[in-house]
Amino acid sequence: MTQHEEADAAAKEEHVPDPRRWRVLAVSLLVGFMSLLDVTIVNVAVPSIRSSLDTSTAAVQWVVSGYALAFGMTLVGGGRLGDAHGRRRMMVIGLLGFIASSAAVGLAPNATAIVVARLVQGASAGLLTPQNSGLIQQLFRGEERGRAFGMFGFTVAVASATGPLIGGLLIGLLGEENGWRSLFLINVPIGLVALVMVLRLVPDNPGGRDAEKDTRVDVPGALLLGLAVLAVLYPLISVEGGARWPLVIVAAFPLLAWAFVRWEQHTVRNGRPPLLDVSLLRGLPGYANGLLVGTLYFTGFTGIFLVLSVHLQEGIGFSPLQAALLMTPFAVGAATTAPLAGRLVGRLGRRVTLLALSVMMTGTALAAWLVTSPSDTLWWTLAPAMFLAGVGGGGVISPNFTLTLAQVPPRMGGAAGGALQTGQRIGSALGAALLMTVYQAAAGTTSPEVAARWALVTALAVLSIALAAAVRSWRSGD
Repeated sequence: MTQHEEADAAAKEEHVPDPRRWRVLAVSLLVGFMSLLDVTIVNVAVPSIRSSLDTSTAAVQWVVSGYALAFGMTLVGGGRLGDAHGRRRMMVIGLLGFIASSAAVGLAPNATAIVVARLVQGASAGLLTPQNSGLIQQLFRGEERGRAFGMFGFTVAVASATGPLIGGLLIGLLGEENGWRSLFLINVPIGLVALVMVLRLVPDNPGGRDAEKDTRVDVPGALLLGLAVLAVLYPLISVEGGARWPLVIVAAFPLLAWAFVRWEQHTVRNGRPPLLDVSLLRGLPGYANGLLVGTLYFTGFTGIFLVLSVHLQEGIGFSPLQAALLMTPFAVGAATTAPLAGRLVGRLGRRVTLLALSVMMTGTALAAWLVTSPSDTLWWTLAPAMFLAGVGGGGVISPNFTLTLAQVPPRMGGAAGGALQTGQRIGSALGAALLMTVYQAAAGTTSPEVAARWALVTALAVLSIALAAAVRSWRSGD
């Protein structure tokens, strides 16, 4: 047994539950909800921002994409910093950056200022989000960890699905000029409340003896991984905006990924703390498969919302609020099942994921069939299908987190969780680009309703690959 393994085993045996752990989780999830919400809430504000600032569609596209890009690039580094220097410190730094950049976006005089502020906001969210999984790894054990990840899955699903709804409501209530600015300014008072709660409740160094002792950060590894993520996310985001030439950058990803792995191995051999111990994670039961399942699920799941939002508004003339309300049943379904799935995963294991994916695929198949219904009947046809898909979707995220991170040492919880969420961000960008490309290509030759059906069928195909990966994981006992 290595020194790290002995330390992890000792930490597990001596673990004493923190009496504040559920309150700490509540604070952490509030912060996580706020940062995840800003991934999708801005989608409905793009037309308002464009008209308010009299700028181009391409410039406004980066209001959405810049956040996602910076967010994805900093997740693993943010997780590692939390592992090394403490969750509370990283949450405070991330919150201060998030609050300041949110105010800068809301008060921005032009599109350039918004894009710069959104990049800072995304990077700040990258510091915040991996602390959720890191705190859960360190504060919870056994069945309690499954319940905690169930609440985390609930937060991810609801934040993703309700962003457009909240955005549509605020714009509808306050008007276009003040409405889109309020989407960002509202983060200021919420963030300040969260900051006080973090300072009061989140322990400075949760986990005690299982915390990382060597606090050096692998800067070259962080740069290599950031460039590798950039090589994937930037082209995918550019495709969403209509540009095709950046796709050539994807060719650099294999080389950058190989260089990152080799550097991390070199770092471990020389006794320095790696950004992400890839050799250890590769040997952990279920980690690689869970990473694949999560990435594929988000590839199929996230693009559905973007396609339906565009189709309902531009294809058949719904308002932003109407489109958001029609997709809200997904959030309701996910909110219903995510906590339950978190409680069941300890007893049923990967079978929870298999059942949940099957239910979601059934709902997606029904949505693909019913999306061509007359627009005035979609409330009674498409909405129930979205609810069924949400019931399944709520049972995917939290069990996958629990199973994927089950054997990860708490000292690596932030970085490993950050890597898992990076896969989700890449999957989200890939899915949005893929489904929108299918929708736009089909819309050029057929009706918008049939184009939406083809996009949903594409999502179904991706989800079937995720199901196959989950079956493989289940059969191998991971």
